[in-house]
Amino acid sequence: MKKTKIGLVSLGCSKNLIDSEAVLAMFPLDRFALTNSPEEADVLLLNTCGFIASAKEEAIANILDLVKYKAPLVVFGCFVERNLEELKSALPEVKLWIPLRDYPRMHKIFAEVLGLEGLLPFNPMRRVISTSSSSLAYLRISEGCDHFCNFCAIPYIRGRYRSRRMDEILLEARNLKEKGIKELDVIGQDTAIYGTDFKDGTSLVTLLKELDKLGFWGIRLFYLYPEEITSSLIDFIAESKSILPYFDIPIQSASDHVLRLMNRHNNVHDMYLLFDEIRRKIPHATLRTTMISGFPGETSEDQKKTLKFIENIAFDHLGVFRYSREEGTPAYEFPHQVRESTKKRRRDEIMERQRLISKERLSSYVGKTMKALVHAKINSSLYSLLSAWNAPDDLDGKLLLHSDKALSVGDEIKVRIKKSFVYDLEAELLEIL
Repeated sequence: MKKTKIGLVSLGCSKNLIDSEAVLAMFPLDRFALTNSPEEADVLLLNTCGFIASAKEEAIANILDLVKYKAPLVVFGCFVERNLEELKSALPEVKLWIPLRDYPRMHKIFAEVLGLEGLLPFNPMRRVISTSSSSLAYLRISEGCDHFCNFCAIPYIRGRYRSRRMDEILLEARNLKEKGIKELDVIGQDTAIYGTDFKDGTSLVTLLKELDKLGFWGIRLFYLYPEEITSSLIDFIAESKSILPYFDIPIQSASDHVLRLMNRHNNVHDMYLLFDEIRRKIPHATLRTTMISGFPGETSEDQKKTLKFIENIAFDHLGVFRYSREEGTPAYEFPHQVRESTKKRRRDEIMERQRLISKERLSSYVGKTMKALVHAKINSSLYSLLSAWNAPDDLDGKLLLHSDKALSVGDEIKVRIKKSFVYDLEAELLEIL
């Protein structure tokens, strides 16, 4: 029997990628085949992001590209959830639109509209792991968000905060471990408050204690709100076997004035105390953050405060996004919108300050040893590594290794840092562990 070929393009964040992996798992491989070539596909799927304007533009560009092929195009994801009717009207070439709310019946919709029979129901526990490295996988522990930051549409797209059941998370983690996954990247829109909605004392530390027992090479946490990071969490990470001392803490601004405008619930004084506590308890901790430049009402004085904070904390990794004015969010209606040229200038100022900080911090790594995981083979002798210093995405710098000894993805190794650059490190192999 000829198999129906399915092609999928996934846009947006790692949470979207997990959804895409669950969609791929709907297609039993005895009747369907997966392809990376849109020319070969019998059905094309596109998972979209609708977070900011640039994400929507990327989605539309991909739609316009994919409809050129012979295969019917199915578009789903956050952009569809948020703009379903407008998209239907503007892009009639798309065969099928599926918003988030229809995921539970997606297999039935495929059968009704496309005649694809025998599909499995959408189930986040059943995934086709598609990360670039076979040693890495994402683990989602929650859905939605209750913060309602004035710039963000996520609560309106993904709904209120909901923790996943711990037994379900642990079962998925064990399954990933059995498949050979070495690094587990724990994600959620709001990771730090995991379990608080259960009202039974469950917390993120409760979950991490169980994950720590499973024997992963490393477990990395993403997206921790600063005001929700507890001393008990920091203490546990300091003592754990596999939880990497890697703190991804998006602060968005370092001006109390702007934080209030954003409806963020932290303040600069408390952030100083937090980062001091982390560095005091875990001197080798990696600190990463993201910021927004040009939020409505932000002044040059606010910018100076942010630059001072960056200098004082000296983050290991820092990214800046220009404020994107999104309809449906409170900040869309705010007065004192900042000009695009000013947003760009302030972003560039922050990144220039971070460039100098990064160059200085990385120079201190030269001569030090660290444990690492082979993430990808770039050519016959060049490898990309993961460590407690860098995550597998485009925000952090690269840890590169030149080695005449052949290595495999997933190898656990010990390296010495021999060179530092502005954002990247180069290592030499000491031993395979």
